Amino acid sequence: MTKVQATAIGFIAIGLWALLALFTVGTAPVPPLQLNALCFAIGGSIGLVWLVLSGGLGQLKAIPLPVYAFGTAGLFGYHFIYFTALRLAPPAEASLIAYLWPLLIVVFSGLLPGEHLRKLHVLGAAIAFVGAAMIVLRGGQAGGIGGASALPGYALAFLCALIWSGYSLISRRLGAVPTAAVVVYCLATAVLSLGAHLAMEETRWPTAPMGWLAVIGLGVGPVGIAFFTWDIGVKKGDIQLLGTASYAAPLLSTLAMIAAGATAASPILVLAAALITAGALVAAWASRPR
Repeated sequence: MTKVQATAIGFIAIGLWALLALFTVGTAPVPPLQLNALCFAIGGSIGLVWLVLSGGLGQLKAIPLPVYAFGTAGLFGYHFIYFTALRLAPPAEASLIAYLWPLLIVVFSGLLPGEHLRKLHVLGAAIAFVGAAMIVLRGGQAGGIGGASALPGYALAFLCALIWSGYSLISRRLGAVPTAAVVVYCLATAVLSLGAHLAMEETRWPTAPMGWLAVIGLGVGPVGIAFFTWDIGVKKGDIQLLGTASYAAPLLSTLAMIAAGATAASPILVLAAALITAGALVAAWASRPR
């Protein structure tokens, strides 16, 4: 697999994450950790079937336990802390802080062996971040940033950004580990999410067939296939370009919500789209072959 092919596969994850908000809205009134358990169980099961049919099940035996612990901590840790942050701080602002992870990926990718961080990478990521901020804060609540009581939530949101950027960058260092390991990451995350749900939430199920379809859609796409394609992308693709392009996810997510009639269009989308596109182009220019 070439670097270009792996990067293209990584873009699939970004496209699937754009459907996350739309599908999540359709799953109401299922609480977050219960939804996490259901979706990761679906995604992990699909991966397990893929391994059985492809004859790759034996790969799992050769993967060290610390690698499984790392992957599970990344997936479960990010989602658990993210949901907690949204409970402790205004959701839009907390989401924006959590969405610093693409910028952190770009900045710290220069520490990876064989990677060269250029000024245009950072500039492109910063421009795209401004565009993403416009999208996220577009749905923010009026009334300030929540005061001192919201600080723990903001701290957890920043921890989310550190966790996911760290997960992605360390995955790059674990390039020899087969993507099959993600199957175990997902199934283990489902089990841990179920435990956290039983301890912290009231069980509630979808009230209509469309709700169940939304749960299945999440498990197959944004919380399933996306993590497998992202693993391939960050391990073998252009990680700086993927990091910058990840800022397109909130824009695409908003466009999907508008297309589905779940939210209204806004002129601010045009400017946000221009900034995100410009940032991605700047990063792509920086990544061009010398």
